[in-house]
Amino acid sequence: MALVIHWFRRDLRLIDNSALTAAAARSGGDVLPVFIIDPALTGGRDVAQARLNFMYGCLRDLDTHLRQRGSRLVIRRGDPASILPNLARETGATWVTFNRDYTPLGRRRDSRITAALRDAGIEADAHRDAYIREPGDVLSGAGTPYTVFTPFKRAWLGLPKDWHPATAAPALRAPLSVASDPLPDPAPDSPALPPPGERPAFARLRQFARAGGLDAYADQRDALAAEGTSRLSAHLRFGALSPRQAAQAALDAGDSKGAQTFLSELIWREFYAHVLFHYPHADQSNFNRAYDRLAWGSGDAAEDARRFEAWTRGRTGYPIVDAAMRQMAETGWMHNRARMITASFLTKDLHLDWRLGESFFMQSLIDGDPASNNGGWQWAAGTGTDAQPWFRIFNPILQSKRFDPAGDYVRRWVPELARYDAAAIHAPWEASPLLQRAAGCIVGADYPAPIVDHAVQREETLRRFKALKA
Repeated sequence: MALVIHWFRRDLRLIDNSALTAAAARSGGDVLPVFIIDPALTGGRDVAQARLNFMYGCLRDLDTHLRQRGSRLVIRRGDPASILPNLARETGATWVTFNRDYTPLGRRRDSRITAALRDAGIEADAHRDAYIREPGDVLSGAGTPYTVFTPFKRAWLGLPKDWHPATAAPALRAPLSVASDPLPDPAPDSPALPPPGERPAFARLRQFARAGGLDAYADQRDALAAEGTSRLSAHLRFGALSPRQAAQAALDAGDSKGAQTFLSELIWREFYAHVLFHYPHADQSNFNRAYDRLAWGSGDAAEDARRFEAWTRGRTGYPIVDAAMRQMAETGWMHNRARMITASFLTKDLHLDWRLGESFFMQSLIDGDPASNNGGWQWAAGTGTDAQPWFRIFNPILQSKRFDPAGDYVRRWVPELARYDAAAIHAPWEASPLLQRAAGCIVGADYPAPIVDHAVQREETLRRFKALKA
């Protein structure tokens, strides 16, 4: 059996890795594990250094895991279209396996690389892995893609559950003489990251499932100050954990409300991937083209720039928005409820184009995923598939009171307001001067006054959408 190259991408694990398993079966275990650091990705417009650091950590964990099994990870830098054929000639491999990428950029890249491999006489073998139901699996009775989540979910759940994850890594042998570039060191000024890699990911999933987090998920996932979410998004983003492993944990938990809600969130992830696959124009444009004429901005470019900077720095004067933006700046992660609140504020209160926020999130998040990020932003802006109706506009004060009633989330990330009580912390500008002095934080001096009036901006948003509809 000839050597097979497995090209790791967003599948940085050994267990339940579809293409890696196929490579081992075809070669009898003679697999060369390769990861290519492509400058087109590490230097792109929406690169986040924190996300790269997390990826590098996953690669180190993967290399350690491989070495424990008598193999190792080969690192190369450059364009995969030239590196893979050259590496195949260097090692005598005639087969390259990888797991499919479904983003518009990834599909264009993979088409180009597959052609380059075949021109060199090397077989490119692509597998389904990143999603349980890959694009094309879930279609309507008419054979068309779904653009509304609920019927997509119903159809998704109606398909056979024949995707039980593998429980063991394949046996591998690799030629240790193949040259490898060193793994990059993480940037020192990156946020503190969760433990990266396959084993930390599975340990986190097991802890979440066994310690009651899965059962309580439906009730706790929107509580901003609680540890009510799985915190597995970055591991799923880089494939340190397979989606089948996560979904199986939900199925194993039975019919509890928490388990069903967790599975539903995994299906949302798949829904947005399917939408972007079938409608690639949504990558940088409104999914709903009717909103291409929607007016963005205040009409004053300098004012818009000021507002955007305040939003990015967590200095809008709305505590829940500022807490969320500061959480992302410090940790590279933001609670999903907070993502909805901050996205609604940027698009509906500041009237700034959702693409500005989408790009900023991708430049900041360790779990930044093109499909989910795009889908979430267009949902909040009201321009996407199955979007929040344009007339439903998040009130940041009410959202704060509902999902952070005691104010603990705000106090954690906006320490200026730490001495405000639960009654005043959600709208500190409404507190009396005496109370503000007692709390040691004067609004307008120690903490910004609200950058806009939500009630006024809500009416402006309604006016703009109504004008477009008319």
